[in-house]
Amino acid sequence: MAKPVQIEVWNPNGKYRVISTKSMPGTRWINLLIEQDCRLEICTEKKTILSVEDILALIGDRCDGVIGQLTEDWGETLFSALSRAGGKAFSNMAVGYNNVDVEAANKYGVAVGNTPGVLTETTAELAASLSLAAARRIVEADEFMRAGKYEGWLPHLFVGNLLKGQTVGVIGAGRIGSAYARMMIEGFKMNLIYYDLYQATRLEKFVTAYGQFLKASGEQPVTWKRAASMEEVLREADVISLHPILDKHVPPCNKERLHDERAILVNCSRGPVVDEVALVEHLRENPMFRVGLDVFEDEPYMKPGLADMKNAVVVPHIASASKWTREGLATLAALNVLGKIKGYSVWGNPNSVDAFLNGSSQPPAACPSIVNSKTLGLPVSKL
Repeated sequence: MAKPVQIEVWNPNGKYRVISTKSMPGTRWINLLIEQDCRLEICTEKKTILSVEDILALIGDRCDGVIGQLTEDWGETLFSALSRAGGKAFSNMAVGYNNVDVEAANKYGVAVGNTPGVLTETTAELAASLSLAAARRIVEADEFMRAGKYEGWLPHLFVGNLLKGQTVGVIGAGRIGSAYARMMIEGFKMNLIYYDLYQATRLEKFVTAYGQFLKASGEQPVTWKRAASMEEVLREADVISLHPILDKHVPPCNKERLHDERAILVNCSRGPVVDEVALVEHLRENPMFRVGLDVFEDEPYMKPGLADMKNAVVVPHIASASKWTREGLATLAALNVLGKIKGYSVWGNPNSVDAFLNGSSQPPAACPSIVNSKTLGLPVSKL
């Protein structure tokens, strides 16, 4: 028998039983559920990552839906248990769902939700922050100052890279990659080189228009170039930010691709797009090469040696960690589950979610984003 798991209960007499495997930011998501007659049980176990056994204990014999986290292993075992308990929906509090076996969910008729449309700017801002921190060696300088080593200004003290007028490279020019590119181009008047399987027409038009504005103002115009390969971006850019989807078409940045001695590499997408063992070796051999990492190949762990690299800025997967975004993620995940329980249709555009996040009005009667909606034959909202 599964060991009991500690929970906090809201609206104990609610008709529908919904489980959240973690406490999540804000209260709006809680209120939206209990206002629709849900009994909400929030796991309060002091564990960073719940095991499959923990989640089985939470699901129990009757459960209508679960809000989970990308650190959890949602496969055959959990979806079969959720289905037996009468569950109709599971939603990650995340855009990604690499932790979810969608085929298993399809097998048991469970809708799988995710939460796009709410973290584009937040993630792009962190990528820009890591770019600047790595370029100007801010973390190294902060540690130096706190250690009491500063004895006065010196000509060679923490000399870094100037971004203005350099070339920013973007691998994966979707919503987040394009938002990052715009920040770097507008903020530092950088030229752009990008690689994507699809042409980023809107981004190209933006760079062209901004270049014309700078020229009219008597300044050097910025330029753009669409690269034919990842390797071209890695070879030509001074700062490279990784924003690709994680699939077989995106080979990792490995020893063969990490050849620049002075570039800056930023990853706020998925850990496996960078070969960390090769990266550590490259950082060790090239002290002027720098990285900013928010994600890692084997989270929550870093490969040996990475933590010792002064030319690496590493942060614990905080790209979405703005108050607005994290509360929005929680709201969207809750509404995915609630919408399926209530029999709502699926929202037509999962990247346009402002209507769900407006706290001054009731959200639309729809599921914000169900990734397997077509397979399950779920109707699309006409709203």
